[in-house]
Amino acid sequence: MSHRTATTPLVDRLWDAVTDGDEYWAADIVHGAMDEGADEETLLLEVIAPVQEKVGVEWAADRLSVAQEHAATAINERVVASLAHRRAEKSEVPPRGRVTVACVDGEWHAFPARLVAEVLRLRGWRVDFLGAQTPTPHLVAHLHQTNPDAVLLSGSIPTHLPVAHGAISACQAVGVPVLAGGRAFGPDGRYARTLRADRWAPDARAAVAVLDEGMARPDASVSRQAVDDLPHLADQEYTMVVQTRAQLVKQTLSDLEDRFPAMRGYSETQRERTAEDLAHVVGFLATALYVDDPDLFTAFLTWTADILEVRHVPAHSLVTGLHALAGQLRDFPRASHLIHEGSAALSGRPARPVPGPGTHA
Repeated sequence: MSHRTATTPLVDRLWDAVTDGDEYWAADIVHGAMDEGADEETLLLEVIAPVQEKVGVEWAADRLSVAQEHAATAINERVVASLAHRRAEKSEVPPRGRVTVACVDGEWHAFPARLVAEVLRLRGWRVDFLGAQTPTPHLVAHLHQTNPDAVLLSGSIPTHLPVAHGAISACQAVGVPVLAGGRAFGPDGRYARTLRADRWAPDARAAVAVLDEGMARPDASVSRQAVDDLPHLADQEYTMVVQTRAQLVKQTLSDLEDRFPAMRGYSETQRERTAEDLAHVVGFLATALYVDDPDLFTAFLTWTADILEVRHVPAHSLVTGLHALAGQLRDFPRASHLIHEGSAALSGRPARPVPGPGTHA
């Protein structure tokens, strides 16, 4: 019997507990499994992690509210902490090494990093877990104080990649290698390589394997600027889009009212939500310009179209918004290409259900 099959009943029970908002029930399920012989790493990665992933899927499908999603995440975080606190007294065996686990500045999704930190501790590493959105100067100051073997840098939202690049370079500049992880870096780690991270790992067990191999310390005497790693930034398109982001959103919102008359009947709240969506579009456009990858922008657009449709907002309004945005960026060749590619993907995309029970992500 596979681990996945063996843990399925636990996943189902924990899901019921966290969606019911019952922290004590959730803890009883996990601690009861440990009392019956389940090992902690399996519970972390094959029970709690799948439940947390399902929380995100169900929110995307509009079957969980934002409040329910936050509550479920908080319960999972406290269950993970309760497992750590029930471990035996501190081992007298020297740790295998010391690492720092931190999230990119601006990244609030700390749960994946927390799971990695706990697995590393179980495997004998001394871990400094710095949590969500760690400002780069404070991360570097911590490295000066502790001189770890590596930094594990976590990011879930791709728009944080430019900040992640700065953090990677800053850590390497003080001689500490960076192991990148999290969905922001791409399913195959492509953006970790683009941003010159020393290594990338897709999950906690892979991160352990990388650390077990050992990571060479970078040459701290080598100073790099962003354009050294990403020569395309010399065209200044990324910088200009970032600097004019508020103006781009405002003008696109105005143009949308002319192109999409239904917007004129929007409430103030609906207008605010539309402006937020446009801000995300511009943010992902800027990030795609930064890493010079149309796939990043297109993937965001198709995901957003799914989210809009399940919430009964016509996805074609997104294409209309892109056309309005393109008009403002006609003098930016790379940005125009990204918008063209994204619009084509949306126009030719078949209607797809949001992943959920009975569907495949």
